[in-house]
Amino acid sequence: MLAALLVLGGGAAFAIGAYGRSLNDNLARADAFAGLPADARPTQPVTGAMNVLLLGSDSRDPDTTASSRTDTIMLLHLEADHKKAEVISIPRDTWVFVPKSTDGRHGNTMAKINSAYAWGGTPLMVQTVETFTGVHIDHVGLVDFAGFEQVVNALGGVDLKIEKTITSIHPPYRTFDKGTHHLNGAEALDYVRQRYQFADGDFSRERHQREFLQALLDRAASLGTLANPVKLNSFLQAVTRSVTVDKDFDLVDVALELRDLRSTDLTFLGSPSAGTGTRSGQSVVLSDTARAGALFQAVAHDTVQEYVRGSEGPTPSPTHSANTRL
Repeated sequence: MLAALLVLGGGAAFAIGAYGRSLNDNLARADAFAGLPADARPTQPVTGAMNVLLLGSDSRDPDTTASSRTDTIMLLHLEADHKKAEVISIPRDTWVFVPKSTDGRHGNTMAKINSAYAWGGTPLMVQTVETFTGVHIDHVGLVDFAGFEQVVNALGGVDLKIEKTITSIHPPYRTFDKGTHHLNGAEALDYVRQRYQFADGDFSRERHQREFLQALLDRAASLGTLANPVKLNSFLQAVTRSVTVDKDFDLVDVALELRDLRSTDLTFLGSPSAGTGTRSGQSVVLSDTARAGALFQAVAHDTVQEYVRGSEGPTPSPTHSANTRL
């Protein structure tokens, strides 16, 4: 979705109009904020800024989530001047407080953050992320695994740097050799889901997801895509067929908001962590309360670039070593 917005806003001005509206009409919609108590939500961000919750799920049906998981949780913050944006990934096993679900059967307890989606769908996930971060969510985008493959294939695959040779834990148990390789949709999805073969587990998976998103953005914004109407249309159609958004999300309006933004204006970050631990018999990721609080306060006040400059140093922590610029 992020790649499509950047392409529509900056690289393909012709798409803003009837064609863009047709793409917007193709998007599936969900009431992502149903039942959220207005008085319990964080205040609105700085005027002009925008916060979008991006979720990757193994089910695209927002109404059937009992057996679904959100393996990818990212917060996109567009700064008020629209010159910079940040994408912050939150580990799916982060131990947080999950508010009570609207049916009253779940929540009101500490749990892994991705439990919120299984217990209460997108609305409970929004409320949980807002409670954890103190950041007001303006829009939501949800993509499923099948959609992931279609988007990558529409671009003709992506080039990813494999950091070490591993064998996938998922059928057909592919071997990924160390080095840079061109991967199709199924291969790319398989690789970015791996975590058990790496010493830092979910943190490596987060890093690989950010690297994938960088590669996807670069591929989408390449001259080969923009100059080829058939390829460009195939990509944009694949995105809109694969993404579910909130009812108020307007693809064209948001693309216009991003028209001055380029992939080089994006910063990728990870929510600061204090490592892993065991809670209620589960292996979980423990948030670094102080550092995470400082990061998300910067999001709420639209000062993330100042936070990034202040956190840079000669010996960054394991969490911040994953921070990358496009």
